[in-house]
Formats: sequence, structure tokens, C-alpha cells
Amino acid sequence: MSNTINQKDINNAAWAACDTFRGVVDPAQYKDYILVMLFLKYISDVWQDHYKDYQRRFGDDDIRIRRKLDLERFVLPKIQLAEKNDETGEETVLDEFQANYYSLYERRSAANIGELINIVLDHIEEHNKSKLEGVFRNIDFNSEANLGRTKDRNKRLKTLLEDFHKPQLDMRPSRVSEDVIGNTYIYLIERFASDSGKKAGEFFTPLKVTELVAKLAGPKPGDRICDPACGSGGLLIQAAREVGDRNFALFGQESNGSTWALCRMNMFLHNFDSARIEWCDTLNSPLLVENDRLMKFDCVVANPPFSLDKWGAENAENDQYNRFWRGVPPKSKGDWAFISHMVETALEEQGRVAVVVPHGVLFRGAAEGRIRRKMIEENLLDAVIGLPGNLFPTTNIPVAILVFDKSRAGTTKYTKDTKTAKGAKNDVIFIDASREYVSGKNQNTLSAGHIDKIMRTYKERKEVLKYAHVAGFDEIKENDFNLNIPRYVDTFEEEEEIDIDAVQAEIEELEKELAQVRVKMAEKLREIQR
Repeated sequence: MSNTINQKDINNAAWAACDTFRGVVDPAQYKDYILVMLFLKYISDVWQDHYKDYQRRFGDDDIRIRRKLDLERFVLPKIQLAEKNDETGEETVLDEFQANYYSLYERRSAANIGELINIVLDHIEEHNKSKLEGVFRNIDFNSEANLGRTKDRNKRLKTLLEDFHKPQLDMRPSRVSEDVIGNTYIYLIERFASDSGKKAGEFFTPLKVTELVAKLAGPKPGDRICDPACGSGGLLIQAAREVGDRNFALFGQESNGSTWALCRMNMFLHNFDSARIEWCDTLNSPLLVENDRLMKFDCVVANPPFSLDKWGAENAENDQYNRFWRGVPPKSKGDWAFISHMVETALEEQGRVAVVVPHGVLFRGAAEGRIRRKMIEENLLDAVIGLPGNLFPTTNIPVAILVFDKSRAGTTKYTKDTKTAKGAKNDVIFIDASREYVSGKNQNTLSAGHIDKIMRTYKERKEVLKYAHVAGFDEIKENDFNLNIPRYVDTFEEEEEIDIDAVQAEIEELEKELAQVRVKMAEKLREIQR
């Protein structure tokens, strides 16, 4: 047998483990059980691999080995289950085992296996608070509501533990690289998104979209990178990969508790343990603050929820961080609320923002139109990029990406005479990439070639017939600050000129042929009737 496991094998084995829950538990729920079990199996395999390595070096000195292991990335403590005598007060140890996957596998037929899994997760979280505090609080392996009554639940959990015991899911570092594990986690999230339909928007952005957004944001070594609506963390991880080395810091915020937990585990599996991921409502209670002020970042990226209703407009005018000084977006559409937050958290005179938005953001009037106008007058808007429809599992509408660049403006507050920083751009490039995509059965996607073309056009900043246009401030002003892409990129295809006389002659000829056919048919019918 080969010493290494390839990406395809581990992906297939992990996805096959979902069969335990299919048809019984909603995909939006069972994803948590699968991903937590993958995480538990991974840290158990890593711990065992390191234990054996230290054993070779230090012999069978278990205490010394465990002390060394405790200094590693995480601790897997020993657990004692005891029973207390009410009369004497003495405790009797009923069971003792390591808090890991293998202890659970050995006890997979236990009548209380769901409870045992919860105990193991609680102990791991308790002993790794700085990295894993709260990560497992929203998952209950002993839930009757989600996993069924005791007999059915125990059967499913036993099967799940056995599924993860397959050779293809041996995740020891000596057999599989960290990148492969992280990729499997993202692969599963992508598959769950496909199965979950509209609910997928809470935790997933298509991989090619995250790649494009990350490239447009252009993170560099030393940057602080933030996603204020980070979901399960895919966009943050893609932005980190764009840096090219480990010199960066990741920050994120997510309002959904179970999705926040997925993101924390995702960071851990990609060896981004130091990422600061907060569980909070970004618009109403941002937690990424320093000295009572919003933290500032070099790159801010996001795919926030589209046109979020009841986002907190009633509190925006009195926002303690003054994020909505350009105007308060309508209470039924939070798009410009997220954009305002992102722009305000980008570093002055150097921060960059790339955000996925629905097309309504480009042209809706009233409060949204006023906010849009002010940002354009500040010379913050750098690019408007239209993407194809049906890229997301949650909606088939086409979307756009807005890029803001704070290095463009010499001032960060709106005045009628806002000056452009020396050497900065003062135009906006519009790219219509909506007609170029790889068609899929249920969902379209972008190819590497499509992304390369968008990025090349964005960087070169030149006119491309029926694809890209560079618009100056006056042109945008003439359009009343409406950013609807067809106003700037003419994609009209002239129809082939039609020769009316020739068409009429062809019709007359066809009518003659039809008359002849009808005569022949009448003759045949008379012969049949004789």
C-alpha cells in the first residue's frame, strides 16, 4: 500500500461518510456532524503521529512525552468518568481514556456513544481555549431532534465512526499533507452548499469567485486582511494564499454560530491558528475594535448577504463608530451598510476593498444613490466588474464585484473640492464579464482563463471592445452616478441585415411547393378511399 493518500481518495471517503445521514438529516445540519468528525479525526491522527515520534526519541516516558505534546498546537487530555457514592462521597472511576477519535471508535457500540462524543469535544475545547473556545458549543451528537431516538442515533454514530476509520481517512502528517486536509474540508463545504440550496449562502462562496475577489484585493506580505461576513472562511483562506508567504494576519466576523465554528475549524486545518474570528453581528455589534475604535485593515474582502432585510437601520444614525456618515441605507436592503462598514475599516490612504454585490447596488436611488455618489466623489471607487448569472447555489441572478481603493483619494472625508492624491487614478474601469463562463448542469463557474482575462483587463486599464470601458468622473456624473454596466460597456450585437425582397421571394417559392404537396396528398387520399 502507498505511504501517501491523494486528494481524490480522501475527498471521496469523506463524502461517502455522509451516507449515514442522507435522507434522514437536512444537509444544512449534517454538514456540522461530518466536518466536526473530520476535524476530530485529523487532530487525533496528528497527535498520535507526534506521540510516536517522541516515543522513538524519549522511549516510553509517557509523562515527558505528553508534556512535550502539550506544547504543540493543541492538547488532547485524558478523561476520567467517575461515579460518586452519595453515602460515602467517594468516587469510583468507571472509565478512563484519551480525548480523541480512537477512544470513541473503541466505544462505538456504547449505549451512550452520543454523550461520550460530546464529552470528548468538551474536554478538547476546555484544554485549548485560546484556539478552540466555543467551537463545539453548537453541535450536539446526543440530539434526538437532529439524529433520532436512542437506537437509531446510536446506529448512525457507530456507522459514522466506522466510516472515518477507513485507510483513506488516515490523516497522519506522515501520510497526508496539511494542504490536502484543508482542501478536503473546503471540498466538503462546497458539496454541502450544492445540497443545501438557499441555506448555503450562510456559509459558502463559490471557490472561483473567492479566487477572483482575493486577486482584486491584492493582499501583500505584512497585510492585515479582514472579512466582516466571513462565513466558513473560504475567502479569507484564498486571500491568505494570494500573499505568497506566511507574513499576514487574518481577521473575520460571522453572525451565525455554527458557521462561525466551521470557520474556526477551517482556519485550524489550514494552520492559521492565530486568525481572529469573532462571533458577532458586524453591522450592529462589531467586535474587531481597538481602543474603542474600529480596527483598520490593508485588505477588506466579503461576500455579504444580498439585500439583507432588517439589518439594523434603526440604530445606524447613532452608530458609535460613525460608519454611516455618508447616509443610512434603507432598512430593507443592507448592501450599502456592509460596503460602508468595509470602507470605514480600510486603512486611510492605502486600504483596499473588494466586495460581491447584487446589481441593484449599482443603480438604486434614494439613500443608496446618495451614498454611492459620495463614494464616487471621494474618488474611492476603482472598478465595477459584472459576473455571469447562476454562479451561486443560492441564486441565479448575475452579481458584480466593486473594488474600492483608499490610496486614490487625498482626503477621506467628502468635500465638493476633493483632491486626487498625487499619481492616483481618478477614473473607474467597468468590465462586463457576464457572458463568459463555463456552463454547468446546476450551476455555472469561472475558468482560470476567465479570471486571468478579468485581472489582465483590470490591471492594464484599457478599453476592450464590448468588454471593458474606462469612465472618467464627468461621464459617471452625466449618468447621475448610476453604475449600471450597460451604460458604460456597449455589448449590443448588430443583427445581420435582412434582404426583404429575397425573403419574400423565398416565402412565395415555399408556398408554391406547399400547394403542390397538398395536391399530391389529396390524390393519395382519393386512391386510399376507392
